[in-house]
Amino acid sequence: MSQITWEDPYCAEGANCFRIGTDPSGNAYIAVAGQEDTPLTDTHDALRALILEIKAGKADHLL
Repeated sequence: MSQITWEDPYCAEGANCFRIGTDPSGNAYIAVAGQEDTPLTDTHDALRALILEIKAGKADHLL
């Protein structure tokens, strides 16, 4: 796996912590903090689209 640069964990309530990372090849990663060896991976553009849709409320029904 490429060299992933991980951001600091984002933690909401309790132990629900996630990390976002990127690599030099333009891939983006999301992982549960402490489980960075099994991330979800896609392109920067796909991650950007996901974050924008979540911020726009498209995932509010999951709350």
